Amino acid sequence: MINREQKIKVAKIILKSIAAAGFISMAVLAPNALQALDMFYGDRKRKYNTKYYVKTSIGRLKNQGLIKFEERNGKNFIRLTDKGEQKLLKYQLGELAIKKPKKWDDKWRIIIFDICEYKKRIRNELRNELINLGFLRLQNSVWVYPYDCEELMIMFKSYFKIGKEVLYLVAERVENDRWLKKEFGLE
Repeated sequence: MINREQKIKVAKIILKSIAAAGFISMAVLAPNALQALDMFYGDRKRKYNTKYYVKTSIGRLKNQGLIKFEERNGKNFIRLTDKGEQKLLKYQLGELAIKKPKKWDDKWRIIIFDICEYKKRIRNELRNELINLGFLRLQNSVWVYPYDCEELMIMFKSYFKIGKEVLYLVAERVENDRWLKKEFGLE
């Protein structure tokens, strides 16, 4: 039996495959998903039918409204729905890490946000993501990081739908930043 974590991995692989192709044939998708399942087990013998599992995984994604089947010229194709694109973005956000260059460019990346009270859940999720990525809090809605993370912030704005409520700044100097340099190991 496949556990929940493996189901999520298979769902990610299927969604990523569809997203990469834009529109993918069932005949192309199934073998790729089967290979992905084999990665989980290596040399160990599986106790389930992989073709059946991929088919049920695809059915589950369809029932969740993440993918949609379309027929063209007598062939079945799959595409992501808007909800599927959002789910894939959420998976990708969870896999993100900010690349640290060998040498710091002496610039601070500052994230400032003003998210309304009725979006409190989103505000808290954003804070948690910033903490998990290693940002430091200057004030409740002001966070700092020493490395480029603009692409990440664009993804957060898109995923949380908070484009106008979040600002990304690059600063050459932050007053009394000695403690920041120490926290980030830049001294």
